[in-house]
Amino acid sequence: MSTELSARLDELEVRFAHQEQTIDDLNAAITAQWKQIDELTEKVTRLVQQMRDMENAAGAPNAPEPPPPHY
Repeated sequence: MSTELSARLDELEVRFAHQEQTIDDLNAAITAQWKQIDELTEKVTRLVQQMRDMENAAGAPNAPEPPPPHY
């Protein structure tokens, strides 16, 4: 094998190793982001449910207030 061909092969192997590491890093970042998205989605769902529960406990938001007891 010629030196030029060997050098080109070495360069390709180095590039491949760097690309493989980059892909692994990107995969780890995406996995972490999806985990965070799932956690935030669950929190938003719980908050929406808490808001609904609070609205139900307080009564209808636009319902007229009942008259005071002295009427």
